[in-house]
Amino acid sequence: MPRRFLTDAMWAKLEPLLPPERGGMGRSRHPNRPMVEAILWRHRTGAPWRDLPEEFGPWTSVYTRFEAWTKRGVWQRILEFLRKEADLEWVMLDGTIIRAHQHSAGKRGGALEPGARTISGWMLDQDPFDLRCPR
Repeated sequence: MPRRFLTDAMWAKLEPLLPPERGGMGRSRHPNRPMVEAILWRHRTGAPWRDLPEEFGPWTSVYTRFEAWTKRGVWQRILEFLRKEADLEWVMLDGTIIRAHQHSAGKRGGALEPGARTISGWMLDQDPFDLRCPR
């Protein structure tokens, strides 16, 4: 099987949120853990469902399980649980690396000059070779 995404500790928290592996009558279903691993692989890589590695089993089974769980709200329940369990103690955003556009500072608001035409905020009457911010 390809590299696992879930540790045993992660799986122990996630497993109670999933529907039981055994349904009613009929064929036995594929176990939940390989299905979750396959779904995580697919979403991590962005590959089409048909490109799932053979180790995960038939792609149709994985896709069907994903769709069924989506319709039943299983993924929503999982995401809500993960949101509540998130460890945000060391989360930090550093605003010093976020750059603003050169035209974002110093522009006063207000109406345009009479006769000025714009397309998406750019003035058509400005000189295209003048790289300074229009005043």
